[in-house]
Amino acid sequence: MDTAGLVREETYTDQRVGSIRVLTPVDTNGQPDPARAKAYLGQTQVMTQAGPLPLSFELPGDSLAAAIEGFPAAAEKAIEEAVEEIKRLQREQASSIMVPGQGGAGLGDLKGGGNSGSIPGGGIKLR
Repeated sequence: MDTAGLVREETYTDQRVGSIRVLTPVDTNGQPDPARAKAYLGQTQVMTQAGPLPLSFELPGDSLAAAIEGFPAAAEKAIEEAVEEIKRLQREQASSIMVPGQGGAGLGDLKGGGNSGSIPGGGIKLR
């Protein structure tokens, strides 16, 4: 274990919207380490067509009260970033669709000309 990175974790939740994890730096005796700042992390989930999507995000502030106050804006930002990431992944997936005549996958030119793949004669032949 990394003894310089030890933290004590406490979780606070409203049992509806989400939870806040407070990571308090500690020394190897479990005593608070005042040389390092506490970290506040928010957690929530949004429902999608594929089911719940868990989100985790950093919260601003240096107290639980400040973390609670910053939770809505930080959660909204995390949701926006997740939506943008999903859109990016969808664009990448859509652009990876194989189109006849574009080559690839060793199938040759599906239009029937050329031999860009491993099929003799360069196309798909039906018997």
